[in-house]
Amino acid sequence: MAGDLSYRSRSVRLISTSGRFSVRAPEGLFLASAIAQYIGALIAIGLFSSVAPETVAWFRAIGAAIALLIISPGFWRGWSRSQLRAAAIFGLATTAMNLFFYLAISRIDLGKSVAIEFIGPILVAAWLTRTRRNAGALAIAAIGVAILGGTEIGDNAWGLVFILAASAMWAIYIVVGATVARLDRGVAGLGVGLGIGAIVMTPIGAPGSGPVWVAPALLLAALATGVFSNAIGYGIDQVVLRAIPIRRFSVMLALLPATAVIMGWIWLDQRPVPVEWLGIALVLAGLVIQQREVLSVQDPGHTGHRVR
Repeated sequence: MAGDLSYRSRSVRLISTSGRFSVRAPEGLFLASAIAQYIGALIAIGLFSSVAPETVAWFRAIGAAIALLIISPGFWRGWSRSQLRAAAIFGLATTAMNLFFYLAISRIDLGKSVAIEFIGPILVAAWLTRTRRNAGALAIAAIGVAILGGTEIGDNAWGLVFILAASAMWAIYIVVGATVARLDRGVAGLGVGLGIGAIVMTPIGAPGSGPVWVAPALLLAALATGVFSNAIGYGIDQVVLRAIPIRRFSVMLALLPATAVIMGWIWLDQRPVPVEWLGIALVLAGLVIQQREVLSVQDPGHTGHRVR
């Protein structure tokens, strides 16, 4: 599956509703995605004292679906059954991941939660890694994540259960997300998937939503979690997934624990200890060492690129 995605001569071509443009290497885009995702997470944590995490997760899916479909005119046209199925699986995995993540970060520090959740992407990358250099980079990143995750979560068994469930959904998100990204429908696939996920999640999120509907500030903040974390953050992911192999995307995800620790420290006063800074350094080292993929020469009759 990874061979179907190409890294195009160190440049990513982005397809948007307004046209085409190019940017250099995807790492900068991915960092912007990470920042957007955790701005959304910080807003969500601020809401948990007034709104249940599962309700915030529901509004997150609603807000993201609305934002993405607004910028995708004609999104309902031309879907095949297999495409809708892929979008639905993607949306259900994504909304479940968001739900479990919110239930976890209402119990465990943001940075530690993201680090433990990264077990899923590590397993995906390990499954798809083909070179010793990629395997070494992945091992270094995994050590950093293990340090960031720590060994102590107290007696918070439910927090651990929820973050491991989110981790499993994250692995599905990466693999199925690559299929949705290749549909070449801009962000419409993501929007449709999240819309389906929001509908399925209604019995879980709607019962506690009463206070949100009568408080405009709460409603705006709840919807904003979806705009930042999903519409912006995951929308950028879709662009990156069109341009690079899944295994490289999985290693790039190592930036997320480091970003979460830093933002949790700045905004939530969740201060990392020195050993956690070591974890951040190892995570970033794994990203730097990770081998750039090399495109093989294609015969003119072939429609795609294969990655060595």
